[in-house]
Amino acid sequence: MKRQGGFTLIELVVVIVILGILAVTAAPKFMNLQNDARKASLEGLKGSIQGAAGIVYGKAAIEGVESVAGKSISEGGTTINTDFGYPKPTVEDLQAAVNGLKEDWTCQDGGTTDPKSVKCTFKNKAATYIGNSDSCYVQYTGATSSAVATTIAVVSGASCS
Repeated sequence: MKRQGGFTLIELVVVIVILGILAVTAAPKFMNLQNDARKASLEGLKGSIQGAAGIVYGKAAIEGVESVAGKSISEGGTTINTDFGYPKPTVEDLQAAVNGLKEDWTCQDGGTTDPKSVKCTFKNKAATYIGNSDSCYVQYTGATSSAVATTIAVVSGASCS
């Protein structure tokens, strides 16, 4: 008689147990993809703002207004108000400098607590989202002198970690 080859029940159970152990250890690595995507989006926005601020500064330097507060430059038919060559920290000036900012992100001025900054977060987030413990946003702080340039930082709260 010819002996049939195949796997025994014990071998199949062992393989299933090993696959289960691998799945349990590997699953948490892939479960955090949404938060990683949020952080990556914010880093992309930060890079866009840095690039736009650099272009505006270059244009201001060409016009000779990079060391003066309260000037404006024209770029592609749009007027951008500047402080020391960088876009002023207002929603309107930042939106004028960064293509797509108005359509894809929600931005708000720092208000009375932080008047020299603009904070931008994901589209359709409520204004109260920025500043609470769950917030994720990019903060643009305007230049305060010709020696102190703008700062752009990603703030990641609980929903980004």
